[in-house]
Amino acid sequence: MDVIESIDNLQVQDPPGEDFCSADLDWVKLRSAERCDEVALIPYDRVDAFIIGECSTVECPTRFHIERGRKRSPGSSKEYKNDEYLEYRLYWCSFGPENYGEGGGTLPSRRYRLNTRNRAARPQSMRGCTCNFVVKRLYARPSLVLLIYNERRHVNKAGFVCHGPLDKDAIGPGAKKIPYVCSEIQQQTMSMIYLGIPEENVLEKHIEGIQRYCGPDPKVKTHASQYVQKLGMIIKRSSQELDLDDEASIRMWAERSKKSIFFYRDTSENEPFILGIQTEWQLQQMIRFGHRNIIAADSTFGIKRLKYPLCTLLVFDSRGHALPVAWIITRSIAKPDVTIWMKSLLDRVHSVDPGWKASGFIVDDAAAEIEPIRQNVLLVETFSCPVLFSLWRVRRSWLRHIVKKCTNIEVQREIFKRLGQIVYGIWGGMDLNVALKELLLDCVDQTSFMQYFKDSWLPKIEMWLELMKTVPLASQEASGAIEAYHMKLKTRLYDDSHLGSLQRVDWLVHKLTTELHSSYWLDRYADESDLFPSVKEDYMASTSWYRALQIPDASVSFDEKDQLFAKVLSQNDSSQSKLVWNPGSEFAHCDCQWALQGNLCKHVIKVNMICGNMPDYQSSLSFQSLKTMLMDLWKKPMDDSVSMDLSTAWTLQFLDQVQKLVELDDSNNIGLVVDNMRLKWAAKRVRTSSPGRQSQPSVLPGPAKNSATNKCGKRKKL
Repeated sequence: MDVIESIDNLQVQDPPGEDFCSADLDWVKLRSAERCDEVALIPYDRVDAFIIGECSTVECPTRFHIERGRKRSPGSSKEYKNDEYLEYRLYWCSFGPENYGEGGGTLPSRRYRLNTRNRAARPQSMRGCTCNFVVKRLYARPSLVLLIYNERRHVNKAGFVCHGPLDKDAIGPGAKKIPYVCSEIQQQTMSMIYLGIPEENVLEKHIEGIQRYCGPDPKVKTHASQYVQKLGMIIKRSSQELDLDDEASIRMWAERSKKSIFFYRDTSENEPFILGIQTEWQLQQMIRFGHRNIIAADSTFGIKRLKYPLCTLLVFDSRGHALPVAWIITRSIAKPDVTIWMKSLLDRVHSVDPGWKASGFIVDDAAAEIEPIRQNVLLVETFSCPVLFSLWRVRRSWLRHIVKKCTNIEVQREIFKRLGQIVYGIWGGMDLNVALKELLLDCVDQTSFMQYFKDSWLPKIEMWLELMKTVPLASQEASGAIEAYHMKLKTRLYDDSHLGSLQRVDWLVHKLTTELHSSYWLDRYADESDLFPSVKEDYMASTSWYRALQIPDASVSFDEKDQLFAKVLSQNDSSQSKLVWNPGSEFAHCDCQWALQGNLCKHVIKVNMICGNMPDYQSSLSFQSLKTMLMDLWKKPMDDSVSMDLSTAWTLQFLDQVQKLVELDDSNNIGLVVDNMRLKWAAKRVRTSSPGRQSQPSVLPGPAKNSATNKCGKRKKL
């Protein structure tokens, strides 16, 4: 193997094919004062292909996780070496680096079956594997990546193969004869069992997964059948009640599941109970979809029915669907208690990716009695990002009580329309007191709803309207995604067969970490692998926004006389249609069953999409909020001042980004959008610089070849 002392003359390698591994590269030794490493230079957009290839080797199929990472901002260093990094990530085999089993002890290598009920270690247990490599994106040449392999063999510290088909001292009885089952296949099988899929279907998918690694084997079917049956028996016999006392039971679970907990504090006289749950898979999704993206909160779920309310932190995946990445179970909303678990969560994320940062945080708690601005300040201080407010809880609460307490559908439409006018009027100079008096006088005969409105909303409506005026509002797509998760959570938890367990925390934790976690894991896996078409189809259609996109524009017609309503034809039966009153408003009233339950239905969203392009209708609430903020920014500085120049520059930069996103969303061909951008994505050669000179490297990578994003047609992100 050649030995070099500088990477200046290192040749860039780009092996053909969709995926490639280390065996397809020519490695050289890079000598430094401290050590000598095996290195190779590849394009930045082929990193994912290399990682996938390394995971799929026949000798030792595995997965790699990010053990450590660092980032630098472009232009942050005026003097740098040719091998300095812009991004640095250490990938480690998922069977390492630790080596432990149940209870923290070292995993023994057994050649015989022990006379005990404890089963052998699971395939995904860490075995002390030392295989790891570094991906270093070069600061001087951001379009290239330097691969540094520290240990290419899948061996432990003693030098023995510690997992995979080549493990001679395989752990567990008969493990050498049983086909390899990686963590991905096991999670897939467990998810299907938790979701109640028939055993024959689970076995079929399990065999397909094993054969992807070891090929056709007549023994696979027999061993796979036994494996699925035993795994199903273990899951069926498992119980969330580890102890009759709920507090003792949750303590035992917390002791056994430390890797899935980012914060835990037991109840005491001075401190309330707090449990923060985040599995390793959720942590990876938070890093993947939450970085430079929006984080949302579905707060105070089950405040009346559960022992402790549940708060969920959500990220938006590549399709704009809400994905749970952390669950917090507590009744305390005091600032010290919220701060402590927020910082613990951020510390866990930053321990894996120190450069992780959220771009915004959506709050939705419309039932809080405290000053909501305090919560916004807390989020800004902790996450260092702006706060947005989602109206879906306010809208849902109003509509549900209107439908429940007002029997006349025409009265329902009028009251909901009037409430919407009050919300829209916060930017039009409306007098709130006058508008509320008129509403109370005109609806005085609706005593049931008016009593609810006076008791629950009238004392704090001014506070909430002021919040909506000062804090940016989230879009209908984001609100629909949060609502879809909320409804799925409600369906999973409020099962009639478990009503007696609602006051137990261990039952809630069990449902979250098994059924709900498995459901979202399988949704993401089906979307990325295309192995479960029906699951993928249900997952894609889980939000009202996606279902609205499937309705053609020709199916929507408006009232020709006064345009008081819009008619949306059914896609299944053209003889049926739904009426949407007050079109163009987020407080539109639809007569479909989904909307009458208080939800944001696809008919309202579709009608508002069409009205958004018509001059006679008002803009959405989120756009009016954005426009007001920009106008305030423009009016704030003194005329002919440097502050005004700075504000103008910020505004133009922001508007340019918004314009690009709108253009990208409306276009059917991403290539045309990219060609019109001032910064090119193509592999244009970048001028390199000497260590003493400042260069202007192109930060944006080229489009990934054969990427899963292009195959699945997912939303592109700039």
